[in-house]
Amino acid sequence: MTVAAVEARERPAHRDPNVLRWLGAYTASMIGDSVYFMALAWAAARTGSASGTGLVLAAGSIPRALLMLGGGVLADRLWPRRVVIGSDAARAVLVLALAAILVLTAPTVGVLLVVALLFGAVDALFLPAVGALPPRISTAGQLARIQGLRALAARGSSIIGAPMGGVAVATGGPSLAFAAAGVLFALSLPLLLSLRIRPLSEPEASGDAAAAEKAPSAWRDLVGGLRYIRRHSLLGPLMLVIALSELGFVGPLNLGLILLSEQRGWGASGMGWIVAGFAAGAAGSALLLAVRGRIPRTGLVMSLTALVGAVGIAALAQVPTVALAAAFVGLTAGLAGALCGALVQTAADPAYLGRVTSVSTFFTYALIPLSYPVTGAAIALWGTGPVYAVSAAVCGTGGAVGLALTALRRAELPR
Repeated sequence: MTVAAVEARERPAHRDPNVLRWLGAYTASMIGDSVYFMALAWAAARTGSASGTGLVLAAGSIPRALLMLGGGVLADRLWPRRVVIGSDAARAVLVLALAAILVLTAPTVGVLLVVALLFGAVDALFLPAVGALPPRISTAGQLARIQGLRALAARGSSIIGAPMGGVAVATGGPSLAFAAAGVLFALSLPLLLSLRIRPLSEPEASGDAAAAEKAPSAWRDLVGGLRYIRRHSLLGPLMLVIALSELGFVGPLNLGLILLSEQRGWGASGMGWIVAGFAAGAAGSALLLAVRGRIPRTGLVMSLTALVGAVGIAALAQVPTVALAAAFVGLTAGLAGALCGALVQTAADPAYLGRVTSVSTFFTYALIPLSYPVTGAAIALWGTGPVYAVSAAVCGTGGAVGLALTALRRAELPR
C-alpha cells in the first residue's frame, strides 16, 4: 500500500490535500470555461452577424458529439491525468492566442468558428478524463464526498465565472476576457502536476492489461467499454436513468425558463432570480453530500429524489413563485444527479472509468443540446404547461426505472 493511499484513507476528502489540489485545478478550469463562453458570446456578437453569432456559439457541440466517446478511450489508454493536463494546456494556449489576435484585429466569424471547434474538440477529451481521476486520487469510501465537492465547485464556478467574464469584457473587451480564461486554464497545470496517483489494485490492473491484449485498437477499446457498460448489472441501468433525466431536465430548465420568463414578463432580473434559486438548491444538495460523504440506501434515495424533482419540474410552469420552485428542483435533481455520479464512480472498474464517464457525459454535452430546437418548437405550439408536463414525465420515468430495477434500487455507496 502506498503512502498516498494510507493518507487518503485516514482523511475525509475535504481534508485530503491531494483531493483539494484536484478540486482546485477543476475549479480553475470550470471558472475558465465560464469566462471563455462569456467572451466568445461577446466577441461573436461584435462581428455584427446574428446568424454567424449563433453558428459560433453552437459550433463547439459538434466536436463534443463526435469525439466524446473517443475521449473516454484516450483517457483509459493514456491515463486520465495526462489527458487532463494536455487538455488544459491546449485550452490555455488556444485561448491566449485568440486574445493576442483580438488585440491586433477585430474578431471575425471565421476565426471564432475555428476556435470554437478546436475548443469543443479539446473539451471532448477533458470531460471524460477529469471524471475518471477521483478513484485514482482517493479511496472508494471518499468518492461520494468528491462528487459532492465537484458539484459544489461546478455551481460556484458558474456563479463566479459569468460575472468575472462580464467585468473583463466591460473593462478590456473580449481580448481581456479570453486572456483571463487562458490564465485560469494555466493555473490548473501545477496543481494537476502535483497530484499523487494511486496505482490500480492487482485485479483492476491485470484486467486492464488483459483488455489491452484483446483490444489493440481504439475502436475495439470503445466497443469493449460499451459492452462492459451493457453487461454491468448497475452501470447499464444508471446510463438509462442519466439519459432520461437529462433529456427531460436540460431543455426545459435552460431554454424553457427563458421562454417562460418572456411569456410572464419577468424580464432578465426575474430570470436571474430563477437561475439563482436553482443554483442555490443544487449547491445545497452538493454540500450535503460533501459533508455527509454517504447517503444510506443510495439507489432508493436517488430514484425517489428524481421522482420528486420531476413533480417540481411540472410545477415550474404553474406556480407563481418560480424561484422557490426552482430551488426545490435544484435541491432534488441536484442530489439525484450527485448520487448517480457517485454510484458510477464506485461501480465502474477504474480501468474502464474514462469510457464510462464519456458515455454519461455524452448525453449532457452532445445529445441533449439537440433537444433545444424541439423544446422551443413545442412551447411555441402548445405553451409551457404541456411541455413542462411531458418533460416531468420523462424525468419521472428515469426515477421509476431506478425503483423498478432491483440492482439499482438496492445500490449502496461504499462505507
